[in-house]
Amino acid sequence: MELRTEHIAINVTRAVLAGRWDIQGAAKIELQLSAITGAGRAVIIDMSEVSFLSSMGIRSIVMAAKATVTRGGKFALMSPGAAILEVLTTAGIDQIVPIHHDLDQAMLSMT
Repeated sequence: MELRTEHIAINVTRAVLAGRWDIQGAAKIELQLSAITGAGRAVIIDMSEVSFLSSMGIRSIVMAAKATVTRGGKFALMSPGAAILEVLTTAGIDQIVPIHHDLDQAMLSMT
């Protein structure tokens, strides 16, 4: 699992994840994700390059969303593939974290 970040607006960070978000992938990005979500900025997690999502990845998403919101930021997921979207909706993540299909839609949710 890789995590790349970019600041796409004054107070918005886009985190692009690539690879398998399983127990090993979650461990590999844990510190980076904590730093991003602890900054109090709005965070968009771009999942377009995530090929697999396990329960550990879901746990990471929930914890990241909670950390972001607790510090006054906003949190959203963006562009999950069909299989990943199915996992997210089956787990009910779409009920607690907004899921958007493109960057424009995700950016609108940050304002």
